[in-house]
Amino acid sequence: MLNIFRIISYLEGISYLLLLFVGVPLKYFGGNDILVKSLGMPHGLLFIGYVLLAFFIKPQFNWSNKDFFIILIASVIPFGTFFVDKKYFKNPSFLKK
Repeated sequence: MLNIFRIISYLEGISYLLLLFVGVPLKYFGGNDILVKSLGMPHGLLFIGYVLLAFFIKPQFNWSNKDFFIILIASVIPFGTFFVDKKYFKNPSFLKK
């Protein structure tokens, strides 16, 4: 389940960055909203998947409420999911059962 969460986390981060730094400027400065329309739904589904999987994984790894809050907030901060992956999921002591 953790590997699936990491994949969803990575894809959610990529889709968020594309939407934020390519799609939105293209829509508002270029008048072309095709990227926002095509990335909006997949990003939304990935975001929901990220949050739901975080709730499912939390009890399995006994995450503290502080760490869980950081993991959830990371999904709305640009580059946040990449920070969480590096700080938490590549750290074996954090993933102890």
